[in-house]
Amino acid sequence: KKLRYEDALNSVKAAMNEGIVPGGGATLVYCLRFKEQILEQMTDEDEKLAVDILFRAMTYPIQQIAENAGVDGSIVLEKVKAQEWGFGWNAATGEYEDLLESGVIDPATVTQQAVLNSCSIAASVLTTQCLITEIKEEGPPMAPGMDDGMGMM
Repeated sequence: KKLRYEDALNSVKAAMNEGIVPGGGATLVYCLRFKEQILEQMTDEDEKLAVDILFRAMTYPIQQIAENAGVDGSIVLEKVKAQEWGFGWNAATGEYEDLLESGVIDPATVTQQAVLNSCSIAASVLTTQCLITEIKEEGPPMAPGMDDGMGMM
């Protein structure tokens, strides 16, 4: 519980510093309308590819939120794309509405940092030229009451 209070307090402080934006991925979807303007300023093909990847990635939060709520994320994305600032899909009610009015908000800093951090991770992966991951082995499920072979440690 203490961590929830700390998270809430940090969110309020962040919102006080830089303001709030519509939550639920709606801010990122609104930013999609500026893709062409940004691409026009790019001269390097690698930079254009990076911008394209970034803007594609910015569509995933709203789609994942919708999928988690049992709704087709691509439909939610398309309906929100054409709307004005603040408009989005409220996963709690299943309604399309002005998220600022309904209280579905994020601190602007949090949205900014999410994009910056994801770009940083992507750049690290691209520049290291390799990635080590763990492939999870799918084994038969253990019967209830069985231990994992470690005994009573």
